[in-house]
Amino acid sequence: MKTVRLLTSARLYFFSMALTASLLAGCGGDDSAASGSAANPESVVSSFSSSNLTLSPLSGNSESAMAVPHFHMAPIVLTAPNGVDSGAPSASAQQSPASQPISAVMAATSTARLTPQALAAYKSAASPAGTGSQSVTTYTPAQIRAAYGLPGLPATWTGLSASAAAQMGAGQTIYIIDAMSDPNISAELAAFNRMFGLPQCDSTTLSPTTALPLATAQRSGCQLLIAYSTISGAMTSTSPAYDSGWATEIALDVQWAHATAPLARIVLIEAPDASVNSLLGAINLANAMGPGVVSMSFGGAEGNWTAAVDSAFSNASMTYLAATGDSGFGVEWPSVSPKVMAVGGTSLTYSGGARSETVWSGTGGGLSQFTPVPNYQTSAVPGMGALSMRSVADVSFNADPYTGQYLAVLPPGGAGVNWYSAGGTSLATPQWAGIVAIANAVRTQNAQGALGLAQSLFYGKISTNPSLYASAFDDITAGSDGTCGSCTAHAGYDRPSGLGSPNVVNLLNEIAVAPAQAPIVSPVTINGIAGKSLSFSVAVTSPHAVTWSLSNAPRGMSISTSGLVSWPLPIAGTYPVTVTATDSLTGLSGSAVTNIMIASPPAPVVDSATVTAQAGSMLNYQVHAVAADPVTFAMSGAPLGMSISLSGMITWAKPAAGTYSVTVTATDATTGQSGRAVINVQVSKAPSFGPAITATPINGVAGNSVSGTIGIMDPGARDVYVRIQGAPAGMTFGVSGQGILVSWVRPVAGVYTLLITAVDSSGFGTQATLPVRIQ
Repeated sequence: MKTVRLLTSARLYFFSMALTASLLAGCGGDDSAASGSAANPESVVSSFSSSNLTLSPLSGNSESAMAVPHFHMAPIVLTAPNGVDSGAPSASAQQSPASQPISAVMAATSTARLTPQALAAYKSAASPAGTGSQSVTTYTPAQIRAAYGLPGLPATWTGLSASAAAQMGAGQTIYIIDAMSDPNISAELAAFNRMFGLPQCDSTTLSPTTALPLATAQRSGCQLLIAYSTISGAMTSTSPAYDSGWATEIALDVQWAHATAPLARIVLIEAPDASVNSLLGAINLANAMGPGVVSMSFGGAEGNWTAAVDSAFSNASMTYLAATGDSGFGVEWPSVSPKVMAVGGTSLTYSGGARSETVWSGTGGGLSQFTPVPNYQTSAVPGMGALSMRSVADVSFNADPYTGQYLAVLPPGGAGVNWYSAGGTSLATPQWAGIVAIANAVRTQNAQGALGLAQSLFYGKISTNPSLYASAFDDITAGSDGTCGSCTAHAGYDRPSGLGSPNVVNLLNEIAVAPAQAPIVSPVTINGIAGKSLSFSVAVTSPHAVTWSLSNAPRGMSISTSGLVSWPLPIAGTYPVTVTATDSLTGLSGSAVTNIMIASPPAPVVDSATVTAQAGSMLNYQVHAVAADPVTFAMSGAPLGMSISLSGMITWAKPAAGTYSVTVTATDATTGQSGRAVINVQVSKAPSFGPAITATPINGVAGNSVSGTIGIMDPGARDVYVRIQGAPAGMTFGVSGQGILVSWVRPVAGVYTLLITAVDSSGFGTQATLPVRIQ
């Protein structure tokens, strides 16, 4: 038995009836202790287990969730590329990719998040070059462009036409979201660019005072902007700490986003750590910086919290992409979000002719346990079937480190750049981000808006048209990422590879001239109370700003320019109101019906209670009522000398011994409705024995945290033992300076009655009830 807290002269013990992984709650238990009668405290104790009230984090809470980078690296330091592209960027396009043998010892090394530093530690185990039974194949940017049908790199980066510059992503912004820091990112990118004939980028670290949103990206040249994010999504001048794994991820993301869209502006946002909250801060900073494409080459286990953070991906001017994972079959956040394009991985074979791909065994993919199926994943998509939950991946790209792509890394303190063969779905993700940036640049040339939720177009327009699908995508039909029934690729959509990998030029022909997207207004049901001011916001997905209008709205209802609906004096009834959003640029509009249900105001609810007093000693008791408006109180059946104030305070200067039942009525001052309850008053002749329990009723609203205090006083006792019965799931208790602190973070609607039993060390026990009413 552990003493939890000293209370006046008595020590207070609290007993919880049940423990879960994430909370402590009292429920059920022995009810043999009678109010006002002597009892053996140990008979109460024997029914309980004591607790020190230490609370664990909620399972799946986003505050404790962490993400990891999704890169892979073949366990070999490569011979430097042959350099043929340095003077002519497309020179290697029709050459065979480099192949380098690797020893069996090194081939057995895991490629997952293998860093140059870790590889150096294994180096002594490698056999001499050329003795390995396995080879690592590595592709240049020009070879990847040729394999996937990306627009060819120009011979010179000066004097490009607006159309040619758009095919390189000019005027667009790619946001790279990563954790920690790579202090050598500018030098690594410069070495990568020199080797492969790509344009050099002006590198700038943004000041915390930089005005947001950023100026529009330039349409010539390349910029690399680096921003350090705080957990709240603000910019800081303090660089995050170096981490070799995240630094490798940063180098990979920046180099291959740039290799795919060489004239796009790259904004690297480095979060202070890899927690979900810090990464969300970095994503929100990208949202504040202006329109673009957000690339996220990381992931963490999905949970029941993911929907709560989905608003981070709601910027209609953004396209969000995330890696599906690098440990085989499985679903991760953020790629599981229906607002994020989930990018899976393949193993590539290409040597200047037709490309061939199979599912990379390490790619993620699967069916979510928590996220409902988005409206674009319908049974009309070939291979999809009928789903109830979100399926990932959506698309795929080369990700196998043994069919990898060149990566330049300059470790801190290193003398020069080393070359590696990189892979992982974190390699696939920034390249898809580059493809979307190119599409947006070409769409701008064609007076079209940004793609926004690009996968809606991929699933809706392209996959359901057999000829378009065959032209725009390479349908991956071989390979698997696990042993489950849905882990193997097949014709049409499958979870390891999604719709497949892109034939970029053909894909651009379909999406770069696609009709502008009409605004999508989210339908919603709103509840209110007659006479109580009502306001709510309407959500819309649109590539541009919108104007709002209402039809079939009741008198007095209006909508603001920001989509805020207001009704100062609602009238009881049900109203199907049509909300329309009109794109201010294209003139296209979208509508949805908002069902507004206004209930009549409820009558006041008065809490009944049993009040104890001692003959001759002043009695004061505050009656509690729940009402929509202020109330006045009245009382009937009261003994001589007892009165009640308009605010509900019962007073009796000199109570007489006996038992009394009085009826208290509360009348709503606005509506005139009334409610009543019986208050039982028990006046004893002699002083009461046992602990004194005071408990004010708790009232609240479902979903909003409530709390209260149960006062326990017994100055004459050494120890007091407290038991609480009837507590709903999720309610927690802790010892405070004045008794027991009651907390319920996410209350559920209903009426609950807690029975509180207190037994002191002398064996005297008392009971009281605590009503809890949640609307």
